[in-house]
Amino acid sequence: MTPLIVLVVVTGALRAAGAAGVRRLQSWPSALRGGLAAMFVVTGVSHFVGMREDLISMVPPALPKPGLLVSITGVLELAGAAGLLWRRTAPWAAGGLSVLLVAMFPANVYAALEGLTLSGAPAMALLPRTLLQVVFLAATLTVLASHLRERRTARFAGALAGGCTVTRT
Repeated sequence: MTPLIVLVVVTGALRAAGAAGVRRLQSWPSALRGGLAAMFVVTGVSHFVGMREDLISMVPPALPKPGLLVSITGVLELAGAAGLLWRRTAPWAAGGLSVLLVAMFPANVYAALEGLTLSGAPAMALLPRTLLQVVFLAATLTVLASHLRERRTARFAGALAGGCTVTRT
C-alpha cells in the first residue's frame, strides 16, 4: 500500500505546486511523472534494503536466480524513476516501466496464491493486488499517452504553420 500512498501524495503535492504557479507542474501528466518517479524510487530501493528477502521469496520457483532477478528489477525501477524526471526520456521510461509492471505481476500472483508473508504480514489478496497493479499501469500509460498526444498535436500545428494542409484519412 505504501507505493500507492507515495504515488497519490507526491502527485497531489506536485499538482498543488503547479496550481500555485510552478509552470512545469501545471499539467496533471507532469505531476504524475513526479509521483511515479517517487513511487518507483521507493519500490526500487526496497529491492535492496528492507524487503529484499521477501521480494526474493515472491519470485516463482520456475524462474532462475531469484536474487539476481530482484536486483535487475530494482535497478530497472530506479532507472525508470530517473527517466521519468527528464521530459525527453519520460515516454521511454513510462513505456519501459509499463512492461516491467506486467512482467513482474506473476510474482504478485505467486505471493497471493501461496500465502506468502511480506514484512511480517500476509501478502495482499489477488484481487486487490491486481487492482493496485492496474492503477500503477494506468499511471505509466497515462504519461506515455500524454507524450504521444503532445507530439501528434505539435506535428499537426507544425504542418499548419508550414502552410501544409493536413487531411485525415
